[in-house]
Amino acid sequence: MALNWNWKFISSGCPLKANGKVPTSAWSATDFGRVAVCAGGESAEREISLRSGAAVAEALQGAGIDVQLVDLDKQFFEQAVAGEFDRVFIAIHGRGGEDGALQGFLDLIGLPYTGSRAAASVLGMDKQLTKLQWQAAGLPTPAWRMVASLTELAEAAEAIGLPVMVKPVGEGSSIGMSLVEQEQQFEAAWIAANATEQPVMVERYVVGNEYTAAMVLDQRLPLVRITTPRKFYDYEAKYVSDETGYHCPAGLDPAAEEQLTDLAAQAFTAIGGCGWGRVDLLVDESGAAWLIEVNTVPGLTDHSLVPMAARVHGWDFEVLALAILSSSMTECAASVAVGVAHG
Repeated sequence: MALNWNWKFISSGCPLKANGKVPTSAWSATDFGRVAVCAGGESAEREISLRSGAAVAEALQGAGIDVQLVDLDKQFFEQAVAGEFDRVFIAIHGRGGEDGALQGFLDLIGLPYTGSRAAASVLGMDKQLTKLQWQAAGLPTPAWRMVASLTELAEAAEAIGLPVMVKPVGEGSSIGMSLVEQEQQFEAAWIAANATEQPVMVERYVVGNEYTAAMVLDQRLPLVRITTPRKFYDYEAKYVSDETGYHCPAGLDPAAEEQLTDLAAQAFTAIGGCGWGRVDLLVDESGAAWLIEVNTVPGLTDHSLVPMAARVHGWDFEVLALAILSSSMTECAASVAVGVAHG
């Protein structure tokens, strides 16, 4: 069933808002049962995931939810198979948790979980597959080539034209990414991307404003415009630097913002995304929008973009966490959905 935003969450721990923007649910805290907030794992984004998971677990506990924060390890799989959890809040970023592997396992044992299904997670984690889906749907994304050596990287950069981004296709948080503006940077960029042991992509670099668009259930959150004094929005800018600027509202007129959020929603739908997610875009100097990537399990740390957009929309972190958790109770969960509210 599609989630209706005219419902009321019955929990003494959930702060009800009066601005008409905050979801309330027909489900009580006990309806969710015991929730495993799954974080950590073994990807390069492990530390970020642990921070996301801890924040989510604290928020859900504050709302009266029975929560256990778990690492993605053998013990979790054993507990899940033994039926110790009623649903899973996926807070894993990167390989092993965001790439469809965890989702596929949970589907096999019939355990509901938050966010996109396995197939959409596979597509969303792989930048090349994402771009192929967007290309097939007629959606704008910068030109790219896959490369398997330093020589091919140089050839691709020459064909596309400098500057280019060099990136591994299966990593998040800008890990292994480099902006290449001159030939002398080819080798360092290849070494950084190849070190992730992922296929490598060379993509046309778009000069312009960077935006990110978040969706939670059927609600589009305000755009966030990102500025950084660094060459691009890299790992340092995302998680360490205090000089990164996050502008929400993004400074666009309503029509322009709606156009970008519409494009982001189309991009998310094109890969089969559901529940919640985030799409990153660039708008070039001519005003043309370009889709860069999709995140099916975005970060939920103090530097993360979805919580920022949610706050401007009128949701505190607890309400955001509850809304995401509710995606495990909707049609997004398909055959494993339980306790769906009719209306």
